[in-house]
Amino acid sequence: MPRVLVSDKLSPTAVQIFKDRGVEVDYLPDLGKDKDALLAKIADYDGLAIRSATKVTEKLIAAATKLKVIGRAGIGVDNVDIPAASRRGIIVMNTPFGNSITTAEHAVAMIFALARQIPEANASTQAGKWEKNRFMGVEITGKTLGVVGCGNIGSIVATRGIGLKMHVIAFDPFLSDKRAEELGVEKVELDELFARSDFITLHTPMTDKTRGIINAEAISRMKDGVRIINCARGGLIVEADLVAALKSGKVAGAGIDVFETEPATENALFGLENVVATPHLGASTSEAQENVALQIAEQMADYLIKGAVSNAINMPSITAEEAPRLKPFVKLAEVLGAFVGQVTEDPIKEVEILFDGSTAQMNTRALISAALAGLIRPQVSDVNMVSAPIMVKERGIIVAEVKRDKSGVFDGYIKLTVKTEHMTRAIAGTCFSDGKPRFIQIKGINLDAEVGRHMLYTTNADAPGIIGMLGTLCGQNGVNIANFQLGRDRPGGDAIALLYLDAPFPEKLLAEVRANASIDSAKRLQFDVGEI
Repeated sequence: MPRVLVSDKLSPTAVQIFKDRGVEVDYLPDLGKDKDALLAKIADYDGLAIRSATKVTEKLIAAATKLKVIGRAGIGVDNVDIPAASRRGIIVMNTPFGNSITTAEHAVAMIFALARQIPEANASTQAGKWEKNRFMGVEITGKTLGVVGCGNIGSIVATRGIGLKMHVIAFDPFLSDKRAEELGVEKVELDELFARSDFITLHTPMTDKTRGIINAEAISRMKDGVRIINCARGGLIVEADLVAALKSGKVAGAGIDVFETEPATENALFGLENVVATPHLGASTSEAQENVALQIAEQMADYLIKGAVSNAINMPSITAEEAPRLKPFVKLAEVLGAFVGQVTEDPIKEVEILFDGSTAQMNTRALISAALAGLIRPQVSDVNMVSAPIMVKERGIIVAEVKRDKSGVFDGYIKLTVKTEHMTRAIAGTCFSDGKPRFIQIKGINLDAEVGRHMLYTTNADAPGIIGMLGTLCGQNGVNIANFQLGRDRPGGDAIALLYLDAPFPEKLLAEVRANASIDSAKRLQFDVGEI
Protein backbone atom coordinates (compact mmCIF):
# COMPACT_ATOMS: atom_id res chain seq x y z
CA MET A 1 0.00 0.00 0.00
CA PRO A 2 1.44 3.40 -0.96
CA ARG A 3 2.15 5.84 1.86
CA VAL A 4 1.63 9.60 1.80
CA LEU A 5 2.96 12.14 4.27
CA VAL A 6 0.90 15.30 4.78
CA SER A 7 3.37 17.81 6.27
CA ASP A 8 1.15 20.92 6.16
CA LYS A 9 -2.45 21.53 7.21
CA LEU A 10 -5.08 19.81 5.07
CA SER A 11 -8.72 19.29 5.92
CA PRO A 12 -9.89 16.02 7.52
CA THR A 13 -11.97 15.40 4.39
CA ALA A 14 -8.83 15.49 2.22
CA VAL A 15 -7.05 13.07 4.54
CA GLN A 16 -10.05 10.75 4.37
CA ILE A 17 -9.91 10.77 0.55
CA PHE A 18 -6.47 9.15 0.73
CA LYS A 19 -7.72 6.46 3.11
CA ASP A 20 -10.90 5.76 1.10
CA ARG A 21 -8.84 5.19 -2.05
CA GLY A 22 -6.43 2.76 -0.50
CA VAL A 23 -3.53 5.06 0.44
CA GLU A 24 -1.93 4.94 3.88
CA VAL A 25 -1.57 8.49 5.15
CA ASP A 26 0.32 10.10 8.03
CA TYR A 27 -1.08 13.51 8.92
CA LEU A 28 1.69 15.56 10.58
CA PRO A 29 0.68 19.16 9.79
CA ASP A 30 3.53 20.85 11.67
CA LEU A 31 6.33 18.69 10.31
CA GLY A 32 6.96 21.03 7.38
CA LYS A 33 8.25 23.66 9.81
CA ASP A 34 10.92 21.31 11.16
CA LYS A 35 13.44 20.71 8.35
CA ASP A 36 15.52 18.16 10.22
CA ALA A 37 12.55 16.08 11.36
CA LEU A 38 11.08 16.09 7.85
CA LEU A 39 14.43 15.09 6.38
CA ALA A 40 14.63 12.14 8.78
CA LYS A 41 11.16 10.81 7.89
CA ILE A 42 10.79 11.47 4.16
CA ALA A 43 12.50 8.26 2.98
CA ASP A 44 9.50 6.20 4.12
CA TYR A 45 6.93 7.79 1.79
CA ASP A 46 5.72 7.48 -1.80
CA GLY A 47 3.91 10.81 -1.76
CA LEU A 48 4.26 14.19 -0.04
CA ALA A 49 1.26 16.55 0.25
CA ILE A 50 2.11 20.15 1.13
CA ARG A 51 0.92 23.73 1.15
CA SER A 52 3.39 26.62 1.34
CA ALA A 53 5.08 26.00 4.70
CA THR A 54 7.03 22.90 3.65
CA LYS A 55 10.18 23.68 1.62
CA VAL A 56 10.98 20.82 -0.72
CA THR A 57 14.68 21.42 -1.31
CA GLU A 58 17.21 19.46 -3.33
CA LYS A 59 18.53 18.05 -0.07
CA LEU A 60 15.09 16.82 0.94
CA ILE A 61 14.50 15.31 -2.50
CA ALA A 62 17.84 13.49 -2.33
CA ALA A 63 16.73 11.90 0.94
CA ALA A 64 13.32 10.93 -0.46
CA THR A 65 14.44 7.62 -1.92
CA LYS A 66 10.88 6.25 -2.41
CA LEU A 67 9.10 9.48 -3.31
CA LYS A 68 7.06 9.36 -6.52
CA VAL A 69 4.82 12.42 -6.31
CA ILE A 70 4.71 15.81 -4.58
CA GLY A 71 1.29 17.44 -4.39
CA ARG A 72 0.94 21.17 -3.73
CA ALA A 73 -2.50 22.22 -2.51
CA GLY A 74 -2.54 25.54 -4.36
CA ILE A 75 -1.05 27.02 -7.49
CA GLY A 76 2.35 28.32 -6.41
CA VAL A 77 5.23 25.83 -6.42
CA ASP A 78 8.00 28.27 -5.49
CA ASN A 79 8.68 26.13 -2.42
CA VAL A 80 9.50 23.05 -4.52
CA ASP A 81 12.79 22.51 -6.33
CA ILE A 82 11.15 21.32 -9.54
CA PRO A 83 14.38 20.67 -11.51
CA ALA A 84 15.68 18.49 -8.68
CA ALA A 85 12.38 16.62 -8.53
CA SER A 86 12.39 16.13 -12.31
CA ARG A 87 15.88 14.75 -12.28
CA ARG A 88 14.76 12.16 -9.73
CA GLY A 89 11.65 11.31 -11.73
CA ILE A 90 9.31 12.72 -9.08
CA ILE A 91 6.05 14.18 -10.38
CA VAL A 92 5.11 17.61 -9.03
CA MET A 93 1.38 18.36 -9.08
CA ASN A 94 -0.53 21.50 -8.18
CA THR A 95 -4.14 22.70 -8.25
CA PRO A 96 -4.00 25.62 -10.68
CA PHE A 97 -7.60 26.85 -10.53
CA GLY A 98 -8.83 26.04 -7.03
CA ASN A 99 -8.31 29.52 -5.56
CA SER A 100 -8.93 31.81 -8.55
CA ILE A 101 -12.21 33.31 -7.29
CA THR A 102 -10.80 33.84 -3.81
CA THR A 103 -7.74 35.71 -5.09
CA ALA A 104 -9.86 37.82 -7.45
CA GLU A 105 -12.23 38.76 -4.64
CA HIS A 106 -9.30 39.82 -2.46
CA ALA A 107 -8.13 42.20 -5.21
CA VAL A 108 -11.64 43.68 -5.43
CA ALA A 109 -11.67 44.07 -1.64
CA MET A 110 -8.40 46.00 -1.94
CA ILE A 111 -10.03 48.36 -4.46
CA PHE A 112 -12.79 49.20 -1.97
CA ALA A 113 -10.37 49.46 0.96
CA LEU A 114 -8.19 51.95 -0.93
CA ALA A 115 -11.08 53.96 -2.35
CA ARG A 116 -12.66 54.54 1.07
CA GLN A 117 -9.56 54.28 3.32
CA ILE A 118 -11.35 51.64 5.36
CA PRO A 119 -8.41 50.22 7.39
CA GLU A 120 -7.20 53.64 8.54
CA ALA A 121 -10.71 54.86 9.23
CA ASN A 122 -11.42 51.73 11.26
CA ALA A 123 -8.26 52.14 13.34
CA SER A 124 -9.02 55.83 13.96
CA THR A 125 -12.61 55.21 14.97
CA GLN A 126 -11.78 52.34 17.30
CA ALA A 127 -9.14 54.56 18.91
CA GLY A 128 -11.97 56.84 20.02
CA LYS A 129 -11.46 59.51 17.38
CA TRP A 130 -14.16 60.83 15.08
CA GLU A 131 -12.16 62.07 12.09
CA LYS A 132 -14.96 62.20 9.56
CA ASN A 133 -13.35 64.97 7.51
CA ARG A 134 -9.97 63.22 7.41
CA PHE A 135 -11.14 60.24 5.41
CA MET A 136 -12.44 61.68 2.18
CA GLY A 137 -12.69 58.76 -0.24
CA VAL A 138 -13.43 58.38 -3.94
CA GLU A 139 -16.17 56.53 -5.76
CA ILE A 140 -15.23 53.61 -7.94
CA THR A 141 -18.28 53.92 -10.20
CA GLY A 142 -17.16 55.32 -13.53
CA LYS A 143 -13.49 54.99 -12.71
CA THR A 144 -11.07 53.18 -15.03
CA LEU A 145 -9.72 49.86 -13.78
CA GLY A 146 -6.54 48.66 -15.49
CA VAL A 147 -6.02 44.89 -15.32
CA VAL A 148 -2.47 43.75 -16.06
CA GLY A 149 -2.76 40.07 -16.94
CA CYS A 150 -6.21 38.93 -18.06
CA GLY A 151 -5.93 35.19 -17.59
CA ASN A 152 -7.99 33.13 -15.18
CA ILE A 153 -7.81 35.43 -12.13
CA GLY A 154 -7.50 38.70 -14.04
CA SER A 155 -10.61 37.95 -16.11
CA ILE A 156 -12.62 37.34 -12.93
CA VAL A 157 -11.45 40.69 -11.53
CA ALA A 158 -12.36 42.32 -14.85
CA THR A 159 -15.93 40.98 -14.78
CA ARG A 160 -16.32 42.05 -11.15
CA GLY A 161 -15.11 45.53 -12.09
CA ILE A 162 -17.63 45.73 -14.91
CA GLY A 163 -20.34 44.69 -12.46
CA LEU A 164 -19.31 47.63 -10.26
CA LYS A 165 -19.82 49.97 -13.25
CA MET A 166 -16.12 50.59 -13.73
CA HIS A 167 -14.61 50.98 -17.19
CA VAL A 168 -12.19 48.07 -17.47
CA ILE A 169 -9.12 48.12 -19.70
CA ALA A 170 -6.72 45.19 -19.91
CA PHE A 171 -3.22 44.38 -21.04
CA ASP A 172 -2.22 40.79 -21.75
CA PRO A 173 0.05 39.65 -24.60
CA PHE A 174 -2.22 36.64 -25.11
CA LEU A 175 -5.58 38.42 -24.89
CA SER A 176 -7.33 38.24 -28.26
CA ASP A 177 -9.82 40.80 -29.56
CA LYS A 178 -12.55 38.16 -29.42
CA ARG A 179 -11.85 37.22 -25.81
CA ALA A 180 -11.69 40.90 -24.80
CA GLU A 181 -15.08 41.43 -26.42
CA GLU A 182 -16.53 38.42 -24.58
CA LEU A 183 -15.28 39.79 -21.26
CA GLY A 184 -16.46 43.31 -22.04
CA VAL A 185 -13.03 44.86 -21.55
CA GLU A 186 -11.06 47.24 -23.75
CA LYS A 187 -7.76 45.71 -24.85
CA VAL A 188 -4.88 48.21 -24.66
CA GLU A 189 -1.10 48.30 -24.61
CA LEU A 190 0.68 48.60 -21.26
CA ASP A 191 1.69 52.25 -21.71
CA GLU A 192 -1.91 53.22 -22.42
CA LEU A 193 -3.13 51.26 -19.41
CA PHE A 194 -0.68 53.11 -17.17
CA ALA A 195 -1.75 56.48 -18.56
CA ARG A 196 -5.52 55.98 -18.30
CA SER A 197 -6.12 53.90 -15.19
CA ASP A 198 -7.45 55.21 -11.88
CA PHE A 199 -6.87 51.78 -10.32
CA ILE A 200 -4.26 49.27 -11.54
CA THR A 201 -4.42 45.64 -10.44
CA LEU A 202 -1.72 43.07 -11.23
CA HIS A 203 -2.57 39.49 -12.17
CA THR A 204 0.47 38.39 -14.13
CA PRO A 205 3.01 35.72 -13.18
CA MET A 206 6.58 36.51 -12.18
CA THR A 207 8.88 36.14 -15.17
CA ASP A 208 11.98 37.92 -16.41
CA LYS A 209 9.69 40.14 -18.50
CA THR A 210 7.33 41.06 -15.67
CA ARG A 211 9.79 41.46 -12.79
CA GLY A 212 9.64 45.09 -11.65
CA ILE A 213 6.92 45.92 -14.18
CA ILE A 214 5.82 48.68 -11.79
CA ASN A 215 8.88 50.87 -11.25
CA ALA A 216 9.69 54.57 -11.08
CA GLU A 217 9.61 54.99 -14.85
CA ALA A 218 6.25 53.23 -15.14
CA ILE A 219 4.79 55.22 -12.26
CA SER A 220 5.87 58.48 -13.93
CA ARG A 221 3.54 57.60 -16.85
CA MET A 222 0.55 57.03 -14.57
CA LYS A 223 -2.18 59.46 -13.52
CA ASP A 224 -1.59 61.54 -10.43
CA GLY A 225 -3.51 59.86 -7.63
CA VAL A 226 -3.52 56.38 -9.13
CA ARG A 227 -4.13 53.44 -6.80
CA ILE A 228 -2.18 50.19 -7.28
CA ILE A 229 -3.13 46.67 -6.16
CA ASN A 230 -0.85 43.60 -6.18
CA CYS A 231 -2.34 40.26 -5.18
CA ALA A 232 -0.23 38.30 -7.69
CA ARG A 233 3.48 37.93 -6.93
CA GLY A 234 6.00 39.91 -4.92
CA GLY A 235 8.66 41.44 -7.13
CA LEU A 236 6.26 42.69 -9.80
CA ILE A 237 6.59 46.05 -8.05
CA VAL A 238 9.89 47.74 -7.20
CA GLU A 239 8.97 48.45 -3.61
CA ALA A 240 11.41 51.33 -3.08
CA ASP A 241 9.98 53.14 -6.13
CA LEU A 242 6.43 52.61 -4.88
CA VAL A 243 7.32 53.97 -1.43
CA ALA A 244 8.72 57.14 -2.99
CA ALA A 245 5.61 57.59 -5.12
CA LEU A 246 3.30 57.05 -2.14
CA LYS A 247 5.17 59.61 -0.07
CA SER A 248 5.12 62.18 -2.88
CA GLY A 249 1.41 61.70 -3.51
CA LYS A 250 1.88 60.57 -7.10
CA VAL A 251 0.32 57.26 -6.03
CA ALA A 252 -2.68 57.87 -3.77
CA GLY A 253 -2.72 54.39 -2.30
CA ALA A 254 -1.52 50.82 -2.66
CA GLY A 255 -3.06 47.50 -1.70
CA ILE A 256 -0.26 44.96 -1.29
CA ASP A 257 -0.85 41.29 -0.50
CA VAL A 258 2.51 39.96 -1.74
CA PHE A 259 6.05 41.15 -1.08
CA GLU A 260 9.54 40.75 -2.52
CA THR A 261 10.60 38.93 0.66
CA GLU A 262 8.14 36.77 2.57
CA PRO A 263 7.32 36.41 5.38
CA ALA A 264 7.43 40.22 5.36
CA THR A 265 7.99 41.08 9.00
CA GLU A 266 9.69 44.35 8.04
CA ASN A 267 9.10 46.43 4.93
CA ALA A 268 9.45 50.06 3.87
CA LEU A 269 5.76 50.06 2.89
CA PHE A 270 4.71 49.37 6.47
CA GLY A 271 3.56 52.39 8.44
CA LEU A 272 2.42 54.41 5.42
CA GLU A 273 -1.18 55.42 6.01
CA ASN A 274 -2.04 55.12 2.32
CA VAL A 275 -0.99 51.46 2.17
CA VAL A 276 -3.25 48.50 2.87
CA ALA A 277 -1.04 45.48 3.55
CA THR A 278 -2.14 41.89 4.04
CA PRO A 279 0.00 38.76 4.64
CA HIS A 280 -0.47 36.93 1.32
CA LEU A 281 -4.17 36.28 1.92
CA GLY A 282 -5.17 36.01 -1.74
CA ALA A 283 -6.05 32.33 -1.48
CA SER A 284 -7.01 32.37 2.19
CA THR A 285 -10.70 31.56 2.38
CA SER A 286 -12.14 28.41 3.86
CA GLU A 287 -13.72 27.51 0.51
CA ALA A 288 -10.48 27.85 -1.46
CA GLN A 289 -8.38 26.02 1.10
CA GLU A 290 -10.90 23.18 1.18
CA ASN A 291 -11.13 23.00 -2.63
CA VAL A 292 -7.41 22.76 -3.25
CA ALA A 293 -6.94 20.25 -0.42
CA LEU A 294 -9.59 17.93 -1.82
CA GLN A 295 -8.24 18.28 -5.35
CA ILE A 296 -4.66 17.46 -4.45
CA ALA A 297 -5.72 14.43 -2.40
CA GLU A 298 -7.75 13.09 -5.35
CA GLN A 299 -4.95 13.72 -7.85
CA MET A 300 -2.24 12.09 -5.72
CA ALA A 301 -4.40 9.08 -4.86
CA ASP A 302 -5.33 8.56 -8.52
CA TYR A 303 -1.67 8.57 -9.48
CA LEU A 304 -0.46 6.27 -6.71
CA ILE A 305 -3.27 3.75 -7.19
CA LYS A 306 -4.12 3.99 -10.91
CA GLY A 307 -1.09 5.70 -12.45
CA ALA A 308 -3.22 8.59 -13.74
CA VAL A 309 -1.40 11.92 -14.00
CA SER A 310 -3.23 15.25 -13.88
CA ASN A 311 -2.16 18.85 -13.25
CA ALA A 312 1.49 17.84 -13.34
CA ILE A 313 4.05 20.62 -13.59
CA ASN A 314 6.84 18.46 -14.91
CA MET A 315 5.20 15.53 -16.68
CA PRO A 316 2.65 15.08 -19.49
CA SER A 317 -0.72 13.50 -18.92
CA ILE A 318 -0.15 10.18 -20.66
CA THR A 319 -0.77 6.53 -19.95
CA ALA A 320 1.93 4.16 -18.79
CA GLU A 321 1.60 2.08 -21.98
CA GLU A 322 2.37 4.90 -24.40
CA ALA A 323 4.95 6.72 -22.26
CA PRO A 324 8.19 5.14 -23.60
CA ARG A 325 7.43 5.98 -27.23
CA LEU A 326 5.68 9.30 -26.62
CA LYS A 327 8.05 10.89 -24.11
CA PRO A 328 10.75 12.06 -26.60
CA PHE A 329 8.09 13.65 -28.81
CA VAL A 330 6.46 15.36 -25.82
CA LYS A 331 9.83 17.00 -25.16
CA LEU A 332 10.12 17.86 -28.86
CA ALA A 333 6.70 19.53 -28.90
CA GLU A 334 7.56 21.51 -25.76
CA VAL A 335 10.87 22.66 -27.26
CA LEU A 336 9.21 23.77 -30.51
CA GLY A 337 6.66 25.75 -28.51
CA ALA A 338 9.37 27.25 -26.30
CA PHE A 339 11.35 28.37 -29.35
CA VAL A 340 8.39 30.20 -30.88
CA GLY A 341 7.28 31.57 -27.52
CA GLN A 342 10.68 33.14 -26.91
CA VAL A 343 11.05 34.72 -30.35
CA THR A 344 7.46 36.00 -30.76
CA GLU A 345 6.63 39.29 -29.07
CA ASP A 346 3.28 40.18 -30.67
CA PRO A 347 0.05 38.60 -29.35
CA ILE A 348 -0.53 35.22 -30.97
CA LYS A 349 -3.87 34.81 -32.73
CA GLU A 350 -3.64 31.32 -34.24
CA VAL A 351 -1.60 28.17 -33.68
CA GLU A 352 -1.43 25.27 -36.12
CA ILE A 353 0.29 22.02 -35.14
CA LEU A 354 1.03 19.60 -37.98
CA PHE A 355 1.71 15.95 -37.23
CA ASP A 356 3.35 14.21 -40.15
CA GLY A 357 3.87 10.46 -40.55
CA SER A 358 4.29 8.43 -37.38
CA THR A 359 3.55 11.37 -35.08
CA ALA A 360 0.00 11.52 -36.48
CA GLN A 361 -0.66 8.11 -34.88
CA MET A 362 0.49 9.19 -31.41
CA ASN A 363 -1.42 10.74 -28.51
CA THR A 364 -1.51 14.14 -30.20
CA ARG A 365 -3.56 15.65 -27.39
CA ALA A 366 -0.60 15.28 -25.06
CA LEU A 367 1.73 16.61 -27.76
CA ILE A 368 -0.49 19.64 -28.37
CA SER A 369 -0.62 20.36 -24.64
CA ALA A 370 3.16 20.13 -24.44
CA ALA A 371 3.59 22.50 -27.38
CA LEU A 372 1.13 25.03 -25.92
CA ALA A 373 2.78 24.84 -22.49
CA GLY A 374 6.17 25.59 -24.06
CA LEU A 375 4.64 28.35 -26.16
CA ILE A 376 3.17 30.40 -23.31
CA ARG A 377 5.62 29.52 -20.53
CA PRO A 378 7.77 32.65 -21.22
CA GLN A 379 4.73 34.70 -20.10
CA VAL A 380 3.01 32.25 -17.73
CA SER A 381 5.74 30.54 -15.76
CA ASP A 382 3.55 28.14 -13.75
CA VAL A 383 1.69 26.71 -16.75
CA ASN A 384 1.56 22.95 -17.15
CA MET A 385 0.29 20.54 -19.79
CA VAL A 386 -3.15 20.36 -18.24
CA SER A 387 -3.68 24.09 -17.75
CA ALA A 388 -2.04 25.26 -21.01
CA PRO A 389 -4.98 24.44 -23.33
CA ILE A 390 -7.39 26.14 -20.92
CA MET A 391 -5.23 29.27 -20.70
CA VAL A 392 -4.85 29.41 -24.47
CA LYS A 393 -8.61 29.06 -24.93
CA GLU A 394 -9.29 31.79 -22.37
CA ARG A 395 -7.09 34.13 -24.39
CA GLY A 396 -9.05 33.45 -27.53
CA ILE A 397 -6.15 31.85 -29.41
CA ILE A 398 -7.35 29.51 -32.16
CA VAL A 399 -5.62 26.13 -32.11
CA ALA A 400 -5.77 23.87 -35.17
CA GLU A 401 -4.48 20.32 -35.49
CA VAL A 402 -3.49 18.80 -38.83
CA LYS A 403 -2.56 15.16 -39.40
CA ARG A 404 -1.15 13.71 -42.60
CA ASP A 405 0.63 10.65 -43.91
CA LYS A 406 4.41 10.57 -44.25
CA SER A 407 5.38 13.23 -46.77
CA GLY A 408 9.16 13.52 -46.57
CA VAL A 409 12.38 11.82 -45.59
CA PHE A 410 11.49 11.62 -41.90
CA ASP A 411 9.31 8.85 -40.46
CA GLY A 412 7.52 11.50 -38.48
CA TYR A 413 7.89 15.13 -37.49
CA ILE A 414 5.98 17.98 -35.85
CA LYS A 415 5.60 21.44 -37.36
CA LEU A 416 4.37 24.36 -35.27
CA THR A 417 3.06 27.49 -37.01
CA VAL A 418 1.83 30.62 -35.21
CA LYS A 419 0.14 33.69 -36.63
CA THR A 420 0.07 37.17 -35.18
CA GLU A 421 -1.48 40.28 -36.67
CA HIS A 422 1.71 41.07 -38.58
CA MET A 423 3.53 37.81 -39.25
CA THR A 424 3.55 34.03 -39.53
CA ARG A 425 6.32 31.97 -37.94
CA ALA A 426 6.95 28.23 -38.30
CA ILE A 427 9.38 25.66 -36.92
CA ALA A 428 9.60 21.90 -37.39
CA GLY A 429 11.43 19.17 -35.54
CA THR A 430 11.76 15.46 -35.08
CA CYS A 431 13.40 12.86 -32.84
CA PHE A 432 16.08 10.50 -34.09
CA SER A 433 16.84 7.06 -32.68
CA ASP A 434 18.67 8.58 -29.69
CA GLY A 435 15.39 10.17 -28.56
CA LYS A 436 16.79 13.70 -28.63
CA PRO A 437 14.71 16.47 -30.25
CA ARG A 438 16.20 18.27 -33.23
CA PHE A 439 15.20 21.31 -35.26
CA ILE A 440 14.83 20.38 -38.94
CA GLN A 441 13.31 23.59 -40.29
CA ILE A 442 13.20 27.18 -39.05
CA LYS A 443 11.65 30.03 -40.99
CA GLY A 444 11.31 27.74 -44.00
CA ILE A 445 15.05 26.98 -43.97
CA ASN A 446 16.09 23.33 -43.70
CA LEU A 447 18.80 22.39 -41.22
CA ASP A 448 19.74 19.72 -38.69
CA ALA A 449 20.26 21.31 -35.27
CA GLU A 450 20.35 19.89 -31.77
CA VAL A 451 18.71 21.71 -28.87
CA GLY A 452 21.04 23.45 -26.40
CA ARG A 453 20.39 24.88 -22.96
CA HIS A 454 21.68 28.36 -23.89
CA MET A 455 21.45 29.54 -27.49
CA LEU A 456 21.54 32.66 -29.62
CA TYR A 457 19.29 32.78 -32.69
CA THR A 458 19.90 35.34 -35.44
CA THR A 459 18.32 36.06 -38.82
CA ASN A 460 20.04 37.96 -41.59
CA ALA A 461 20.54 38.21 -45.33
CA ASP A 462 23.00 35.59 -46.59
CA ALA A 463 26.23 37.59 -46.95
CA PRO A 464 29.92 37.22 -46.05
CA GLY A 465 31.11 38.34 -42.62
CA ILE A 466 28.23 37.32 -40.34
CA ILE A 467 30.02 34.32 -38.86
CA GLY A 468 33.18 36.34 -38.35
CA MET A 469 31.30 39.19 -36.70
CA LEU A 470 29.52 36.90 -34.23
CA GLY A 471 32.66 34.91 -33.49
CA THR A 472 34.78 38.00 -32.96
CA LEU A 473 32.20 39.63 -30.71
CA CYS A 474 31.94 36.51 -28.57
CA GLY A 475 35.70 36.02 -28.44
CA GLN A 476 36.39 39.59 -27.40
CA ASN A 477 33.87 39.36 -24.56
CA GLY A 478 34.72 35.92 -23.18
CA VAL A 479 31.59 34.18 -24.50
CA ASN A 480 32.41 30.57 -25.38
CA ILE A 481 30.67 29.11 -28.42
CA ALA A 482 30.17 25.38 -27.96
CA ASN A 483 28.69 24.83 -31.42
CA PHE A 484 27.43 26.76 -34.43
CA GLN A 485 24.64 25.84 -36.88
CA LEU A 486 23.83 27.75 -40.06
CA GLY A 487 21.12 27.60 -42.69
CA ARG A 488 19.91 29.54 -45.72
CA ASP A 489 17.12 29.21 -48.25
CA ARG A 490 19.33 30.09 -51.24
CA PRO A 491 22.63 31.85 -51.94
CA GLY A 492 22.18 35.53 -51.11
CA GLY A 493 18.73 34.87 -49.63
CA ASP A 494 17.50 34.59 -46.05
CA ALA A 495 19.87 33.00 -43.54
CA ILE A 496 19.76 31.95 -39.89
CA ALA A 497 22.37 31.11 -37.28
CA LEU A 498 22.15 29.14 -34.03
CA LEU A 499 24.96 29.58 -31.52
CA TYR A 500 25.29 27.05 -28.70
CA LEU A 501 26.70 28.74 -25.59
CA ASP A 502 27.95 27.68 -22.17
CA ALA A 503 25.96 30.45 -20.46
CA PRO A 504 23.18 32.92 -21.35
CA PHE A 505 24.23 35.42 -24.01
CA PRO A 506 24.93 38.74 -22.20
CA GLU A 507 22.28 41.42 -22.58
CA LYS A 508 24.85 44.08 -23.46
CA LEU A 509 26.23 41.99 -26.31
CA LEU A 510 22.73 41.21 -27.53
CA ALA A 511 22.18 44.92 -28.02
CA GLU A 512 25.41 45.12 -30.03
CA VAL A 513 24.38 42.24 -32.26
CA ARG A 514 20.98 43.81 -32.90
CA ALA A 515 22.62 47.13 -33.73
CA ASN A 516 24.69 45.54 -36.50
CA ALA A 517 23.31 46.54 -39.89
CA SER A 518 23.71 43.00 -41.22
CA ILE A 519 21.46 41.44 -38.55
CA ASP A 520 17.69 41.45 -39.02
CA SER A 521 16.89 40.03 -35.58
CA ALA A 522 18.64 38.37 -32.64
CA LYS A 523 17.03 36.44 -29.80
CA ARG A 524 18.49 34.83 -26.72
CA LEU A 525 17.00 31.36 -26.14
CA GLN A 526 16.99 29.01 -23.18
CA PHE A 527 15.64 25.47 -23.06
CA ASP A 528 15.14 22.93 -20.30
CA VAL A 529 17.33 20.11 -21.54
CA GLY A 530 17.50 18.25 -18.24
CA GLU A 531 15.58 15.26 -19.57
CA ILE A 532 16.74 15.37 -23.20
